[in-house]
Amino acid sequence: MSKRQARAVALSEARNSKLRWLALFGGAAAVALAAGMARAESHSATTVSHAYTNFGPDILKYGPDTPHLEYVNPNAPKGGEISLWTQSNFDSFNGYTRKGVEQTTVREMVPESLMSGTLDDFYGMYCYLCETLEYPEDLSWVTFKLREDVTFSDGRPFTSEDVKFSFDLVLEQGITEYRAVVESYVEAVEVLGPYEVRFVFTDEAPLRDRIGFAGGTTVFSKTHFEENNLRLDESQSRPFLGTGPYVLRDVDMGRSVTYERDPDWWGADHWLNVGRYNYDTVRVEVFADSAAALEGFKAGIYTFRFENSSKEWATSYDFPAVEKGYVLKREMPDGSIGSAQGFIFNLRKERFQDPRVRDAVSMMLNFEWSNESLFFGLYNRPESFWQNTDLQARGTPSEGELALLQPLVDEGLLDASILEAEARSPFVNEPERNQPARSVRRQAGRLLADAGWEVGDDGLVRKDGQTLEVVILQTSPAFDRIVNPYVENLRSVGIDARLDRVDRAQFIERSRTGDWDMINSSPTQGYEPTMTGLKQWFHSETAEDSSRNLMALRDPAIDRLVESFADATTLAEIEVHANALDRVLRAYGFWVPQWFKDVHTVAYWNVYRHPEKLPPLALGALDVWWYDEEAAQELRDAGAL
Repeated sequence: MSKRQARAVALSEARNSKLRWLALFGGAAAVALAAGMARAESHSATTVSHAYTNFGPDILKYGPDTPHLEYVNPNAPKGGEISLWTQSNFDSFNGYTRKGVEQTTVREMVPESLMSGTLDDFYGMYCYLCETLEYPEDLSWVTFKLREDVTFSDGRPFTSEDVKFSFDLVLEQGITEYRAVVESYVEAVEVLGPYEVRFVFTDEAPLRDRIGFAGGTTVFSKTHFEENNLRLDESQSRPFLGTGPYVLRDVDMGRSVTYERDPDWWGADHWLNVGRYNYDTVRVEVFADSAAALEGFKAGIYTFRFENSSKEWATSYDFPAVEKGYVLKREMPDGSIGSAQGFIFNLRKERFQDPRVRDAVSMMLNFEWSNESLFFGLYNRPESFWQNTDLQARGTPSEGELALLQPLVDEGLLDASILEAEARSPFVNEPERNQPARSVRRQAGRLLADAGWEVGDDGLVRKDGQTLEVVILQTSPAFDRIVNPYVENLRSVGIDARLDRVDRAQFIERSRTGDWDMINSSPTQGYEPTMTGLKQWFHSETAEDSSRNLMALRDPAIDRLVESFADATTLAEIEVHANALDRVLRAYGFWVPQWFKDVHTVAYWNVYRHPEKLPPLALGALDVWWYDEEAAQELRDAGAL
């Protein structure tokens, strides 16, 4: 039997599974259904919808009869290949464990979730694996009516049992930081039928987090897990079975991987997928560093490159293929929140728990010189975790912010200066030379002296016989030219600084175990921050073991502000809460802002096309672009590819 025939049989069986389900489970099924009906009757005012937003249906961008997303080409041809590069010498396909190095490129195209967002709707979630959702006014529960045509890539049907299994699995074996935050949110996941599942929430679950939390459930195959004795907390040599558009074709672990579009994918005609996932194959090649990868791109070993090096962007795209039009170099607008990329301090280490030390270290990064001399003026410097949005704190606190901040000052959790001070911005240096001015270095020296660090005969500062060591952990050689001048500046004020560059596997292991002083991080936040998400980034609960709260931030004032997001129900209230939290996070100073740009800088072989209107929240190269076979043949005829 062919795969297509097997899938047809599975779907045929699935259509009759409601009767089988009742027959198999008999009285237990009847009791469960009766309980569900009773609960529904106890909440007479319920809403049934194709989508959800916390701010009312009028804010949704797409209605139930929408034919396709606005930013796609519904007639985009299918076919061809897109190929990219990565520096990650991966050894796993499992992102739900901290064991191993995950291959991430097509992470969201193999498994899928009950609901889906779009790249042009900031606040809406749409039924995807479900047909509708139903919920009462108090959001004490939500019931999803699942689609009956969804199958996993092996042809077997997707049912509510898979939803319950997946939710329970993550709470039992998922990443600690996530479990620590959400394990108290759900009272029960009830299977009401083969295609109906209900999430019942506890009173502790924040109202704005509830529907998104349940709808965001990533679905695994219960049968596949059980038949193969799989675990979510172990490294995996193949992706978990999913319902998504792509399946694994070939892998040379740590060197390359190729995914292929499932020709029998259930979701090809779903309105959310029309004009999307157009490539037959997606290939990823591993290179040791960006310089080697650029040479591979020039040679056509892979065909699409996101350029993250300002130096390469400014100086390295004058090779013949660009001059002949075989390779296109493009800057495309990026409407997403500006990246909060920066160095973060390891707050587990006593020397970095003193804000004077953190401030002295921060002052020595001369962004202005770096941007002019190293970055060709291509970057801006981030100030906020919500850069370039209304959620960013600006100026002195508003009345709404003061109402949140004053009680924390009264309790001694915040310094009173937060009530009158301008929102903190990165220290500004002179661009003429890398080393900060003498007055700046004197100021940094005074901060260190006030913190008890005294200058020794060798010029290094010491406290209790130990030098003030700052080891900056990196993995990319491209960062050497940026980090080394920073190291020089730190040493100029007596700090025992150095760059420690390691391979990717060591970098991931050391970042997970806290074996570092400063490391790169991008704690950029979203347009609708929730208590659940913010806890994973900034709350004391996640300081012990987290892939987000890497700095091990523990601060009672920040904890309280994060928890206060549970009370923010309108966009205006969310803005005030985000302004206050942003202000306090920046004042704390665990983060040394680096740089960001508000455009996508990409280069690609001239075989790809994209819709005229690209989405604001992502470039969508893997999502809504497509392969032009005629253009590819022209390049092949010219001997370019």
